[in-house]
Amino acid sequence: MRIKVDTLGVEAFIAIAERGSFQKAADAIHITQTALTRRLQNLEALLGVKLVERTTRSVALTSIGRDCLPQCRRLLADLAMALAEIYETGKALRGDVSIACVPTVGIQYLPHVIQAYAARHPNNRIRILDHASSGVAAAVLRREAEFGINIAGPHHPDLRSVRLLEDQFVLICRNDHPLARKKKVAWKQLEPHRLIFAGDVSGNRPLLDAALGELSLALHAFYEVQRSSTALGLVAENVAAAVVPRLAIQKGAYPTISVLPLTDPVVSRTLVLVSRKNAHLSPAAQALYDMIVTDAAQA
Repeated sequence: MRIKVDTLGVEAFIAIAERGSFQKAADAIHITQTALTRRLQNLEALLGVKLVERTTRSVALTSIGRDCLPQCRRLLADLAMALAEIYETGKALRGDVSIACVPTVGIQYLPHVIQAYAARHPNNRIRILDHASSGVAAAVLRREAEFGINIAGPHHPDLRSVRLLEDQFVLICRNDHPLARKKKVAWKQLEPHRLIFAGDVSGNRPLLDAALGELSLALHAFYEVQRSSTALGLVAENVAAAVVPRLAIQKGAYPTISVLPLTDPVVSRTLVLVSRKNAHLSPAAQALYDMIVTDAAQA
């Protein structure tokens, strides 16, 4: 049988036991004697036992009341300690944070934000769920992540989004590729070359298809990948050139790869913070969320 914890009744019982008087007990916890009596009666009714014997001249605990008094004291003490810990955690913005993001965000954008957050909150752990765009939204909706960083677009009605930044698509190729020496490349100039493109599962693919759909380009997407990190590895091994978001490229990680802006047209994606509508983030998560928003505003 599951019994509801009646903390008000327990408090009233302890006050009566410690002061030996209903009036003194009521004064101690700042309620009327009538309210104190009602709280004790509710507790006794809940437990199905008599805890206090009261006559016109005296107040005494029953044998059951004497036996359960230490347990009641521990119950309130443990509750007070737990509440104090929760209060201090909130005040200090302590705790673990789970966030979701598209993989490219974790390569170049998120690290410097996390470093700044860690400097302010060195004891807070961060769990990063790197998913495809649809997976980010699902993780937030399922409460696996408190918030996420995703590609802007149609989203679930239970989610809200805040714009962070624009991330332009670029061409990456080996330094010995025919296009490597150019300062920028028009999409039309890609037609003679084999390319690595985002696959259907990637949230980048619909953006590219929509932007390039009316240009009548004859692009040769010989290879499709779901993650830009895979494209980078293939380019480094001279498989082909690739179209990826600029944030996918970690500075200095691939010295043999050239990064070229793509023009005519310039195609970019918008990254947004997503969270559940009316959700209350934990203090630790709210601190990280605010830091990301501030960082984007200053960029």
